[in-house]
Amino acid sequence: MATHGFYALTFGFTFGVLTRSFTAVPYEWLIAGLVVSFIGALWWARRHSRPALLLSLVLLAGSIGIIRFDATTWDPTPVILDTLTETAILTGAVIREPEVRERTTHVYLRTSTVAERALTATVLLYLDRNTDDTYGDTLTVSGELLRPERCTTNLGRTFDYPGYLRARDVTHVMYYPEYVREPARGNVLLAALFDFKHAFMRSIESLIPEPQVGLGQGLLLGVKSALGEELEMAFRKTGIIHIVVLSGYNVMLVVVFVMTIFAYVLGLRGRLVFGLMAIAAFALLVGLSATVLRASIMASLILVARSTGRSYAVMRALIFAGLIMLAINPYLLVFDTGFQLSFVATAGLILLAPHLERVVAFVPSTIGIREFLVATLATQLFVMPLLLYQIGEFSVVSVLVNVLVLPMVPVAMLLTFLTGVVGFLSASLALPLAYATHLSLSYIIVVAEWFAGLPFSSYVVPPFPAWFMVLSYAALGYGVWWWHQRSKLPALAMHDRDALAGWTIEEVGAEPKTEPAGELRSPAGPIRLFY
Repeated sequence: MATHGFYALTFGFTFGVLTRSFTAVPYEWLIAGLVVSFIGALWWARRHSRPALLLSLVLLAGSIGIIRFDATTWDPTPVILDTLTETAILTGAVIREPEVRERTTHVYLRTSTVAERALTATVLLYLDRNTDDTYGDTLTVSGELLRPERCTTNLGRTFDYPGYLRARDVTHVMYYPEYVREPARGNVLLAALFDFKHAFMRSIESLIPEPQVGLGQGLLLGVKSALGEELEMAFRKTGIIHIVVLSGYNVMLVVVFVMTIFAYVLGLRGRLVFGLMAIAAFALLVGLSATVLRASIMASLILVARSTGRSYAVMRALIFAGLIMLAINPYLLVFDTGFQLSFVATAGLILLAPHLERVVAFVPSTIGIREFLVATLATQLFVMPLLLYQIGEFSVVSVLVNVLVLPMVPVAMLLTFLTGVVGFLSASLALPLAYATHLSLSYIIVVAEWFAGLPFSSYVVPPFPAWFMVLSYAALGYGVWWWHQRSKLPALAMHDRDALAGWTIEEVGAEPKTEPAGELRSPAGPIRLFY
């Protein structure tokens, strides 16, 4: 019953946030929902009716989800900013590490005063790419304060840029304002982490040329400007852009490293504390994107479950991670594509990968080819409807390229890390490592560029309505459910509280950036969790 209640609360809260993301809900409806929820609880107390209790929980959680989303609109500051029709003068601090893009630098400014008024808001500044601004600096900027607008992508999709920025707590933007900079440090811990990150990047930049060094930085640190426009396009056309999007595997790599180092000097509880600290530090270092945050929460749950001896139900952990993230930021559900793709891909690995493992049992397991094939097929099938709806590009060669590239990714990531670390000590000692790193990164680039150059490597899919995507997932969900019923593998049905009995999550050793969140062990064998 506890499991049913958990899923009822999760569904209700998510549905409430989803509904409120598209339309305002009158408070009369909320009051009615709460009243019906209370009546359902009373009915359950008297008659012990499970449907009444579940309905009560769904309505209660749905109302809470709507109220949580509404709470984000109570701040009057964005409306006040809209009244500034003339050039606005803002003063504030840079609250995140500036994001260097291909042509610009994105700086997130947390204001303290706006046009000589004490107002707190987060404004996105578009500055020159070669700006020297860093985290913690105080800026006084002067320019036109604008609301972001929806735009159309090159593939004909409408991009909700206001919603995307709102998920990052940004309501207004400034394009190339005039500004005065006063150097400052901000949070001491964050400043130290960013200083280390930049020193590490300089270390590998001094040893590895472009574009290989850009790929290495993307694999290891998720640097957005690392690939360059042409190489990024090749990665997208071949379906391997996910290897430079930080997520689960990077987090688990940090966990494994810390747990291994401290295994010789600390007990299990001590390693738990340092493991959680390492997860938090790495997430802050690379930026708290939705994917990294989800992976960090799941990795933390793994550590806690192991330290307390409790079973770790991976599907429930995934849902719980999403629930926490939506409670913190309800805009992620509809307006953050990365959040959506991350969860859908992970669900595909949990629900579909064990069955695909049996189907492709004839594929050799040498250097992990079979598991990479299984992971690619499972994730591609689950993300395809969403990806085609949001992006509109279908890669024909994605599965083949992933199988060719993924075995090299762990090697390239490890070598990049070692090159940077040894480079701190001596550039001469790091040269052999740098050469090996260059070869591994070059292999990935050559494969991506060669397949991207094929005339049939990818196709653009015309825009289609959202309901078609919903129907696609309904059909996919039914197919997976039917397969579960026909299979002898443990069922993963939502209503089965023991569905994941016999399954465990184990950290994976030294591999990189395809972001396994661990290793899913089933009666059919181990399957690494990517995405």
